[in-house]
Amino acid sequence: MQVNSKHLPADERRTVTVETVVELAAEQNPSDITTAAIARKMNLTQGALFRHFPSKDAIWQAVMEWVAERLMARVDQAADTAASPLAALEAVFMAHIEFVSAHPGVPRMLFGELQRPADSLPKRVARTLIRRYAERLSGLIEAGKTCGELDARVNAGAASTLFIGMIQGLVMQSMLAGNTRHMQVEAPNVFEIYRRGIEVAR
Repeated sequence: MQVNSKHLPADERRTVTVETVVELAAEQNPSDITTAAIARKMNLTQGALFRHFPSKDAIWQAVMEWVAERLMARVDQAADTAASPLAALEAVFMAHIEFVSAHPGVPRMLFGELQRPADSLPKRVARTLIRRYAERLSGLIEAGKTCGELDARVNAGAASTLFIGMIQGLVMQSMLAGNTRHMQVEAPNVFEIYRRGIEVAR
């Protein structure tokens, strides 16, 4: 859907640009997205677009920052409203799946940035996001061990890696199937297996 961005304030124009890129990434390979395509979708000239972003990399950096801010906000909200560390892990898992389902272009962009051989600001933002996410998970896992909800022998770092890997696996399978419904249906079943592996045996 095209948007009319000609008379938006600068901050709103930047936000609309980011959202446009995320929308385009859901439809095509992110590496194939050109500034001309972004401007066309926004009913702008490339010149107008570059008045707000000095380069394509700057646009990609803004997109990665948008993803990091919104995903971590969802993760924090899900964790903070849960009744226990294990419940928080499940809430975070489902919130992440819902986020990807709502923004299917996001994992395409993250995978694309992390696969780029050269270092870049967008790639650094993506790496920072994954590190912050893993640290949040490790904190929840350690809290679960402390309160006796999770097995004390669980390695928090490995469990965090597995948690992220499960989401990545679901995302990849949904991308291959061309349908996020698969991811939403399987997510509870996948987390149930994970839960059994880390909780204290009853």
